[in-house]
Amino acid sequence: MEIIKYPDEEKFQTAVNDDEPLLVLVSFDGEKLIASQIDEAVEHHILLKKSGFPDTDINKYFRLVVDKNGADWTFVCPESYSSVTRKDKKIQEFFKDGMRIIPEALKMIGYDVTIEIPKRYRRHFDLMGDQ
Repeated sequence: MEIIKYPDEEKFQTAVNDDEPLLVLVSFDGEKLIASQIDEAVEHHILLKKSGFPDTDINKYFRLVVDKNGADWTFVCPESYSSVTRKDKKIQEFFKDGMRIIPEALKMIGYDVTIEIPKRYRRHFDLMGDQ
């Protein structure tokens, strides 16, 4: 996995040591992780752009805010995610993939924490029903 620490290793490590919140992007294929102290980038798409990638690629990443207490997953399943056409099945696949890929990616930067989906992003679970 390629790990990009913005703006650099030293500032990233200082943020980790001080338990400051981090913005984290994990590519859907699990091959890339981009992370920064939250005040350095402010938003996930800004972090992507500051790291040298098009901000329009935001829908290729799982988005998280992480500290030592946990990881909040900005649970937004893009329409372009997978070839599955049924929205409920697409969201199920997105959830399963995220719960497989995200914990492993976070461990690569030293975070073995619980992943939470904040209430405002749980509306997608209504589409999954009782499955």
